[in-house]
Amino acid sequence: MKKRHIIASGFGLFICGIYLLNASWLAPDARAGRQLLAHRGLHQTFDSAGVTKDTCTAARIDQPRHGYIENTLPAIEAALAMGADIIEFDIHPTVDGEFVVFHDWALSCRTDGHGITRKQTLTYLKSLDIGYGYTADGGETYPFRGQFIGAMPTLNEVLTAFPKAHFLINIKSKSTEEARALTKYLAVHDPANRARLSVYGAGAGISLFSELNPDIKTMSKQAAKSCLKAYILTGWSGHMPKPCHNTYVPVPANYTWMVWGYPNRFEARLSKVGSRSILMGPHIKGKANSGIDNLDALRKVPRTYGGIIWTNRIDLVGSEGGEMP
Repeated sequence: MKKRHIIASGFGLFICGIYLLNASWLAPDARAGRQLLAHRGLHQTFDSAGVTKDTCTAARIDQPRHGYIENTLPAIEAALAMGADIIEFDIHPTVDGEFVVFHDWALSCRTDGHGITRKQTLTYLKSLDIGYGYTADGGETYPFRGQFIGAMPTLNEVLTAFPKAHFLINIKSKSTEEARALTKYLAVHDPANRARLSVYGAGAGISLFSELNPDIKTMSKQAAKSCLKAYILTGWSGHMPKPCHNTYVPVPANYTWMVWGYPNRFEARLSKVGSRSILMGPHIKGKANSGIDNLDALRKVPRTYGGIIWTNRIDLVGSEGGEMP
């Protein structure tokens, strides 16, 4: 009987120790470090149900609430004015050594052009109407046609137009050649301001970019999954797995209960290894990744959360309260 009491007491102390080690309320309040990340700047929203990598999302937008489209200079400027701390955008190389800020692999969805984006010259891409394909009524009307001719920006134009803004740049391919090209490009165009840049992608390309640019934080889907899976298994001990180092760790809002020490203790552990969390919207099978995209979702974020909040609706959750600049 005495032996059972000793075992039970020991187990109780062990559980108590794990609780205290992972107690968020015992970690520093991190809310001062909270940031908003505007996905693609201020952009047109769309129904994400059933969206795949081949879906033309411009052809299924919601009824427009404003006159901005993604990955453009006005969209970035508007998002920053509404309180965004970081802007996420996508890039493609051109055949003549530039990088353009544009989401789609092919041109036919959003623009009046044709072909693969990265197989074009900058001159051709600059000739396109990048608002050409947007429609909210199945093609009855196209509200942005003629308004964004020549509006596809180069990466350098974005970096130059917003010299103090922070950016998360999405490399759209897994190519190591592209990783080398972007490394050289940034060395020429933004050599002294690299601390404001982060880059994410997939495969060998992002791995090589990280190796070539150890001063720039990188993120990949594979590393993020490895990080979260390992942390869920071992995070109770306070250990931060290697894939969680010097990166961003996206956490779906409906999985936060599985993350040891969320939010304060988890964020403190990430900070010690040069990383930060990104709070996403709920992960729902069959739907594209969402963000914290309405005020109800924002109210559910813990008051002391000090990571990065990913949003597709900076006009709703930003500091301007939805007022257009």
